[in-house]
Parts: sequence; structure tokens; C-alpha cells
Amino acid sequence: MPCTVKKTFEIARQTGNDLIVQVKSNQKGLLRRLEGIVAATAPIKADDSRHLARNRQEDRRVEVYTPGSALDGAAWAPLVAAVVRVTRQTLIRSAATGLWKNRKETAFYVSSVMLSAETFASAIRNHWAIENKNHWVRDVTLAEDASRIRINPGVMARLRSQALNIVRANGVGNIAKALWNAALDPSISLSYGGL
Repeated sequence: MPCTVKKTFEIARQTGNDLIVQVKSNQKGLLRRLEGIVAATAPIKADDSRHLARNRQEDRRVEVYTPGSALDGAAWAPLVAAVVRVTRQTLIRSAATGLWKNRKETAFYVSSVMLSAETFASAIRNHWAIENKNHWVRDVTLAEDASRIRINPGVMARLRSQALNIVRANGVGNIAKALWNAALDPSISLSYGGL
């Protein structure tokens, strides 16, 4: 685990907080150890779920393991209380052909606290809700990644955040549509509470 992740675990512990972190392929040593743990032991908890959406079906299995002695010798071993493996099998229907494409992914997480498989599943899934409702909106609708501001870009980032907070506090669900409507009629955005 890179030093920054270890440091984040230590800070979380010092401040009385817990966290769960995805282990990716750039953390090869830790990833190999986690793969070894799940290959050698049975999960202590598991949760299965199915999520249906338009042209998409995702079956998800969340398995929780204790690290045991597999992490002994590593400086961050006492910080890890649980190992989580998430297996996703997704069927995506092509609107053009009507055929279903099958995709299977496995992700590994480490956590500073042992929780139920259902709680881990909810936390991991809710992370993607943040990604979809905040980061994607900022990147696509507000064109944050395309911004050419190079001097003090944090000022514009804070202004975008403030705008999102005001719009969402006024019950707007579709940010792109709200921006379009406000461009056509500025009195809409001036009528929002919180300005």
C-alpha cells in the first residue's frame, strides 16, 4: 500500500474514524496478498444483490474476509481489519443489435473496521452515487476538466461547488436542464433561495 494510503489509515485511526479503500493494480504487493487471502480462506460474511436498470442487469457479490496472518510483516498490517472482495457480473443490452454483452469484474478493498457484508456493499455502492451525482456533473455539465483557468483554479472550483449546492438545495435534480432553463430565463436562477 503506498505511503499516502497508509498515512490516511493512520490519520483515520488517530481521529477516531474508519475507512474502506479500493486496492488497485498499482498496489501490486498488497493486491497479491489479498488474492492469496481469498484463495486460501472462506469468506466470513457474504451478500448477494441484483440491480436492474434500463438495458442493464448487475449481479453483485460482496465477500468479507479476515486478513489473518497473511498481512504479517507489513507496516500497515495492524491497520487493516477486513478484506473485501466485490465480484460484479454485468449484462448490458445493445440498443442497436438487441444482444447482451457480458462483463465480469473483481475489485478488492481493505477496511480499518470489520462490518457486515451488507454494510460494505452499501458503502461501496454509495461511493458510485457520489461519483455520478457530483464528479460526473462537475466534469461534464460544468466542464470542469475542460477549464483553461490556470491561475487560482480553486476559486472557480469553489464557485462551481456553491452553484451546485444552491441548485440542489432548491430541489433541482437535472443540473444540465436547470442550466439551460436559467440561460433562457435568468429570473429562474435569481429566484433560488440561498443567493
